[in-house]
Amino acid sequence: MLRRSLGQAAVAAALASPALAQGGPIDIQFWHGLAQPLGGILEGFADEYNRSQTRYRIVSSFRGSYPETMVAAIAAFRASTAPHIVQMFEVGTGTMMAAGRAIKPLHELLAETQVSIDFDDYLPAVRGYYSLSDGRMMAMPFNSSTAIMFYNKDAFRRAGLNPDEGPATWPALREAATKLKAAGVELPFSTAWPTWCQVEQVSAIHNTPVASLENGFDGHGTELQVNNPLQLRHIETLIAMGREGTFRWGGRDAAGDALFANGSAAIIHASSGARARFVREVPGGIANIGAAMLPYYPDVNGAPINSIIGGAAFWALNRGPNAVRSVEENRGIAEFFAHLAQTSVAARWHTETGFLPVTQAAYAQVRDSGFYAANPGADIPIKQLLRGERMTGNSRGIRLGGFVEIRTIMQEEIERALQGQQGARAALDASVTRGNVVLRNFERTNRG
Repeated sequence: MLRRSLGQAAVAAALASPALAQGGPIDIQFWHGLAQPLGGILEGFADEYNRSQTRYRIVSSFRGSYPETMVAAIAAFRASTAPHIVQMFEVGTGTMMAAGRAIKPLHELLAETQVSIDFDDYLPAVRGYYSLSDGRMMAMPFNSSTAIMFYNKDAFRRAGLNPDEGPATWPALREAATKLKAAGVELPFSTAWPTWCQVEQVSAIHNTPVASLENGFDGHGTELQVNNPLQLRHIETLIAMGREGTFRWGGRDAAGDALFANGSAAIIHASSGARARFVREVPGGIANIGAAMLPYYPDVNGAPINSIIGGAAFWALNRGPNAVRSVEENRGIAEFFAHLAQTSVAARWHTETGFLPVTQAAYAQVRDSGFYAANPGADIPIKQLLRGERMTGNSRGIRLGGFVEIRTIMQEEIERALQGQQGARAALDASVTRGNVVLRNFERTNRG
């Protein structure tokens, strides 16, 4: 797949930067996949870095959704015009790690440029997702998130529900959704990022595998395992709620966010990073937005434990199959990453967007500032990510090659089940069968 298509050609000598030769700042091309308002906030942080020094200039460019950004970066690498930095969502981590000379591993970048970043301070779930088994970092974590529950307080009041407390369990959520429907709420419950929220997160907090070999962290040979009793029960629950009118599929990827943002949905499971949009768009603003941890099935032994991260990381790329970066270009990438790792930057990104404070120091700074006291629910993502006695092989995250395609497969099969075209068992079995084909194809393409 990616490794073969990007090539394994010998790397040519680094070319001098035209900007450097002309005496001006060295341009660092940065492609990202965040739409507004998050994209504007991200570009604002890059602009701040540009104003803080004169040696480098980060040139930010929105390239569409995360999958579209991935495709664009692959095409650019083939043409030897790859950006210096690309933002890649967590689903693409396995593919990026197998991309050979397309990427410049972060640990190599920092060692060669002698730029230091203290990754020991990063949250374990964040650090572990983007590192090798020996702890060496492959990508720069920044906009990490997790999925949580948002709810509309006005809708809860109309239904006689407590506006200061979200339903903690799935039985409680279903009961709340029934009351919301009876109160005339158009859409009691929906979800964004459906496979992330309703397959991957549900599996993690119930300590149930999505795939074998530690959800793919232990390497090739992974088999999907989503056709398990827990997931069968859960998809059947969603199908039943769909029939009774208390749940509606919100669309693929982040499409469901709009249903909560415009006030239609009373409850939604979505990325914590959606908070910035919801604060701006939900009728009634922040005062009308409740936040709670994802619900769990109370009869599952040991549940709930921690959720898993989503969001994205920044990857340094080589220019193309036969071209690498100059020393100064690589140093510019590393210096920008070090800027983003500052406690003040990580803390502000968290408070302005709802993404996680990726370091312990940033979390402490925000907590001590009184932000959480003034913004109830803003600390829900970090508390949920740290929930439980320990992170397990099932709650560390998911690292599968071709996972973008596998997610699409799961969405297709679950959609068919929710539309009454097949049962939950058939949907999950088909997801496993089709998804395993993707895994085997990825492994054949990326051997070595």
